[in-house]
Amino acid sequence: MGILIRKHHGVRSFTGMAKLSFVIFFASLASSLTDTIWAVYLKGFLHTDALVGFYSGFLSVLAFISFFVFVPLVEKSKKSTIYSLALFFIGVLMLVFSVNKNFVFFVFLSIAITILITIKITAFGIIVRDKSNKEKVSEGEGVIFSFNNVAWVVGPLIAGLVLIDFGMPIVFVSSSLLIFISFILFKISGIKDSNISKKIDGNVFLNLLEYFKNKDRIISYILGSGVSFWWVLIYLYTPLLMIERGLPTSSIGIFLFAVATPLIILEYPFSKIAGKFGAKKLFALGYFIALIASSMAFIFIEQIYVALGFLVFGSVGLAMLEPTTEAYFFDLLKNKKDENKFYGPYNTAIETGLIIGKLVPATLLLFLPFKFIYALFAIILFGLFFLSFKAKNIVEGKK
Repeated sequence: MGILIRKHHGVRSFTGMAKLSFVIFFASLASSLTDTIWAVYLKGFLHTDALVGFYSGFLSVLAFISFFVFVPLVEKSKKSTIYSLALFFIGVLMLVFSVNKNFVFFVFLSIAITILITIKITAFGIIVRDKSNKEKVSEGEGVIFSFNNVAWVVGPLIAGLVLIDFGMPIVFVSSSLLIFISFILFKISGIKDSNISKKIDGNVFLNLLEYFKNKDRIISYILGSGVSFWWVLIYLYTPLLMIERGLPTSSIGIFLFAVATPLIILEYPFSKIAGKFGAKKLFALGYFIALIASSMAFIFIEQIYVALGFLVFGSVGLAMLEPTTEAYFFDLLKNKKDENKFYGPYNTAIETGLIIGKLVPATLLLFLPFKFIYALFAIILFGLFFLSFKAKNIVEGKK
């Protein structure tokens, strides 16, 4: 556990990676609470599953644009400063969510928090990369994702079994308090990141074109987008299916708890395997498992608990993908300037996966029954499985 605790002159202390892990734990716990109720919360405003998908897709398109637009801000700013500011304002907006009942104001709030989240994600990702041992990027990512996924195990269970009984406003208040805890922990950690580019790449369109000039970066982008694509199925459409089939709202939290459990057990070991032997085979196996899970959910959709069980099994595949896709992207880069320039564009892979995962199934729902969403996901996951074989097999320390 040297990556978490160091010994200097006989004194043990937490490493920067350990401090960042606690910061991300509380931030992710906050997100897990709100994400547990988000689909149901949106349906309260929008009333139909298709509209829920379309509005969620709109927010993802906005986030996609934001990742590019804010490249100059990320490049010219101290990452620690913009990360802490983003956390603070997200915490404030969560409090406002808890009291708002007006749809128009909700739209304004959701747009504002979407932009802040894109800044937060980009800044934190670069901080983690800069604080990682350059020969152990996968291991560092694995530690961060392990703490992240502990939060995603605990959060839905708390939301589903406790907070929902007190009403959705309490969920947002609790999320806000956890964000402020994360903010305080980050401030007292003393972590600074002054990775600033003197030459700012302010032309968003050129940044986009330059990123996609490289074949390996394109592959890493598509493989990275597949992760968030899968989570749309789990966190947006499956809760809607559960409500449609008459399951209580509290069961959503229990399902999401089960989904996240394999991640906290397996992500760190898989990240170490990727660093030692390369990620290519893990990409292929991970997407194959997700493909099987989605296919079986489609086949057994009438036996709802069997279908949910297969989706939980799919998380084994995602444990192979989550920490390794981002580490693979960083392994392709040559220097810190490339990090600043391309990490924002790479992060739009998250939104690309979300956009496809939300808008395409929402359109499908206009013509076909709900069950065909799972067949659609299986088809796209089949393509990602084959694309995995095009990735380089980079072994860290031997590039």
